[in-house]
Amino acid sequence: MSRLRLYARLARLSGVIALGACLASSLRIGALAGATPSAATRHRLCRWFLARLAGALPFELRLSGQCPDRPMLWLANHVSWTDIPLIGMLQPMAFLAKSDVRRWPLLGWLAAEAGTQFIRRGGGDSAVLNRQLGAALQERGTLLIFPEGTTTDGTTLRPFHSRLLSSAIETGTPIQPVAIRYWRNGEADAQAPFVGDDDLLTHLFRLLSTDIAQVDIQLLPPIDSRAMARNSLGRACHKAIAEALYGAVAEVPDAA
Repeated sequence: MSRLRLYARLARLSGVIALGACLASSLRIGALAGATPSAATRHRLCRWFLARLAGALPFELRLSGQCPDRPMLWLANHVSWTDIPLIGMLQPMAFLAKSDVRRWPLLGWLAAEAGTQFIRRGGGDSAVLNRQLGAALQERGTLLIFPEGTTTDGTTLRPFHSRLLSSAIETGTPIQPVAIRYWRNGEADAQAPFVGDDDLLTHLFRLLSTDIAQVDIQLLPPIDSRAMARNSLGRACHKAIAEALYGAVAEVPDAA
């Protein structure tokens, strides 16, 4: 790939991030002045920004399935930080992310201003987390979580942390399973996964230096969470996503 093309991509992405910073600053100034925007307004603005961020990334999106017309708990497999703009541009929603994301340069601040809920890995306080997620769902909002708890290279699906589903059961919120997969030249993309010792800037430059890859996002049939035990619900979600990604697979127990 030519350096000129790389610089053009960097310029476009920098412009989008600067735009996001201006938007987040405006929200913060408004809040300090007493004009705090509603959660719904934040989510709509976040979707608008994420659509432009996704457009600045070297991906061609192929979407299948139907976007739900009511609030749901969206639940997806996790390959990269790019999953968030690619899924988040589809509908106004809030997000659950690792606390590490809060410390990312600029993007962590933007995520916090958008109303992202941060979870500390190994924090162990399921009751507090469940209250946070339940409050987000009771606001009639859509929430996206990644129940594997970490990213993978896209060739496997880790067990799901079913404790994250308790809030959906308690609030009667349906689950929207989402399967996301990255392709390059007909094979699983090795550049998109954000795993191991990757840091954000190194991964970003590597990604922008490559040719355009394909991303498949499948919105699978919703799953009714009412009257289900969380472990059973977790296994049902895992099975739906695993079959969408890899075909028939052996059942995997949930993580917790």
